[in-house]
Amino acid sequence: MKQVVQNYKNGELALLDVPVPGCKPGGVLVRSAYSLISTGTELMKVSEAGMSMLGKARSRPDQVAKVVQSVAVNGVPATYRKVMGKLDSYTPLGYSLCGVVEQVGAGIDDVKTGDLVACAGNEHALHAELNWVPKNLYAPVPDGLAARHAAFGTVGAIAMQGVRRGEPQLGDTALVIGLGLIGQLVVQLLAASGVTVVGVDPDPARCELAGRLGAAACGDPSSAAVETAVSELTGGHGVDQVYLAAGGSSNQPVELAARLCRDRGRVVDIGKCRLDLPWNAYYEKELDVRFSRSYGPGRYDPEYELEGRDYPIGYVRWTERRNLACFLDLAARGRVDVEPLISHTADFADAVETYQGLKDGELKAVAVLFRYPGHEPETRPAATVTVPAIEVKAKRPARPVRASLRLAFVGAGNYATSMLLPHLVERDGVDLAAVVTTTALSGANAQRKFGFARATTDLDAVLGDTSIDAVFVVTRHSSHAELTRRALLAGKAVFVEKPLALTEEELAGVLAAVEESGNDRLQVGFNRRFAPLLQEAKERFGARSGPASLRYLVNAGRLDHGSWYLRQDTEGSRFAGEGGHFVDTASWLLDADPVSVYAVAAPGGEDLQVVLRYPDGSTATISYVTSGPSGFPKETLDLVADGRALRLDDFVRATVHSPKKWVSSRLPKARDKGQNAQLAAFVRAVRTGGPMPVPLESLAATTAATLAVRTGLAAGTPVTLAGVR
Repeated sequence: MKQVVQNYKNGELALLDVPVPGCKPGGVLVRSAYSLISTGTELMKVSEAGMSMLGKARSRPDQVAKVVQSVAVNGVPATYRKVMGKLDSYTPLGYSLCGVVEQVGAGIDDVKTGDLVACAGNEHALHAELNWVPKNLYAPVPDGLAARHAAFGTVGAIAMQGVRRGEPQLGDTALVIGLGLIGQLVVQLLAASGVTVVGVDPDPARCELAGRLGAAACGDPSSAAVETAVSELTGGHGVDQVYLAAGGSSNQPVELAARLCRDRGRVVDIGKCRLDLPWNAYYEKELDVRFSRSYGPGRYDPEYELEGRDYPIGYVRWTERRNLACFLDLAARGRVDVEPLISHTADFADAVETYQGLKDGELKAVAVLFRYPGHEPETRPAATVTVPAIEVKAKRPARPVRASLRLAFVGAGNYATSMLLPHLVERDGVDLAAVVTTTALSGANAQRKFGFARATTDLDAVLGDTSIDAVFVVTRHSSHAELTRRALLAGKAVFVEKPLALTEEELAGVLAAVEESGNDRLQVGFNRRFAPLLQEAKERFGARSGPASLRYLVNAGRLDHGSWYLRQDTEGSRFAGEGGHFVDTASWLLDADPVSVYAVAAPGGEDLQVVLRYPDGSTATISYVTSGPSGFPKETLDLVADGRALRLDDFVRATVHSPKKWVSSRLPKARDKGQNAQLAAFVRAVRTGGPMPVPLESLAATTAATLAVRTGLAAGTPVTLAGVR
């Protein structure tokens, strides 16, 4: 069989042919399906092996002390031979895997041949095709948990033991320093326990990943933002626990821990970082410093690990095996998500190249998996998102033309008051009849600034007012679909700011309301297609005969700490919230709705690549990035077809390259992204009873395509948009 080994003397890595281990009593023989590279512990070992002898000595002073002691007892020649012999030997790598039981040893009755198990131990869960694993170092994998996810069991148990050592309580606030593999798992375990988490790491991508996985705030250790967040979240008292999940030689983690921990708080060391404790800082706060020993009680005890002698649960509730099983259960129930941590999956045959890529920095990763022969990539069925068919059985006739159009606003937040109401208040023939808000003061402010006839918190009264022609829904994302549905059923024309819906079920509910009421008077705030500069550029580009290629770069930037856009559990992802803008713009330029969506996310962040395919073979690639510089334009777009090219530079300048080049004649006074023109089109359609500015089918297709991005990321496959006509 094959096994990854390393020569600690010269640093050589090899995939070696070694004998198959025997299946001894008290354990099982496991054929590996996936094993996990610990990008912290294992890479440290790989890096040390490549050092000079002096470098090795400096990195392992504990071993130097043993050598000195051996010299005193055995003399220099004998000690030299002993040390060189040990260094010039192959050593194994790996300690976390998932595989299938191939043979059961005597005395084992909790698993059988063919069962899937997660395995632990740097002598028993190695990067090898087969491993013998003693009873207390494996745990059965729960139904429904993928093998690639179960391979995280050991590192999950390490993170869990660290959290247990901190003894968090519901409502606590914790600081996690170091957002590598262990730190990301600690963040999730704490968040699942009802703890508010602040993360610290110099890598912005890892901070963003931790934010998506449950951290309330994250930042660079040298940034004042971290201290500000801790102060705000704790009322200035400091965090209840600090978890040190960092490595390296810097003493910054323990100094930061003392500064941000509350009086008599706990500091738990999980990683291997420098621990020169600043005495005064730790003494004055009487901080409780604790160490977390690997996977939990039982670790390094040969009677427990090798002989299978369990500790009585009444005396030791959480052993390393129970921690392992508990983590697998949490992952199976979706309380912990390891999929976003997987940066790369390599075939086991490419193990040496993978390690080298990690060591050289060519492969940036939080977690890397080896996939073994006979265990092909876990395929998932091709995903499909169905765009609900729209059949308005008894279409309600449009209202008679009014001399003045009466509008009501539901919500009066920043976007409504800065981008919509200033245009409407200046428009002739429009009466702002009512504004509905959840708080009385915000409604009163909107009434004072824009002249609403009345301000109220009673939505039902406004929807029941037959004198109101149209309702604008400009609330937070999570309420859009339900408010739109209610307004349509009340017979109102509706303008809803994007997104129309956050789930396929919400979209289906809105369209069901259209069918039930016969009211299809709906517009979503996809304003880019109405931008005068882009409209002129499209006209100059002209009709096309062949398929087109469109590239849309969105430099979305980072959000401020505390922004409600970050509440993905209730308000959806950032792309779900605003991605419809870019999908709609691409579809309008290509004169069709997309038929499939393929999405990939960069490791550790929100940066997305979304590829849309259209019926005529055209494609649109939307690059949605949050890691770009703030000084770079937010939106740039290129469209190429039939020997012509259109370029839009952030709604400031446009060019069309064709036999006769066109360049926008002058810079506008301000970026016009089409809000005013869109509002004019909506008001005109409602007043005249004419067609709405964008067909309902297109609004539904754009929303479905935007939602399909989430489905595609989860499935790892292209998503077909069934039902697009």
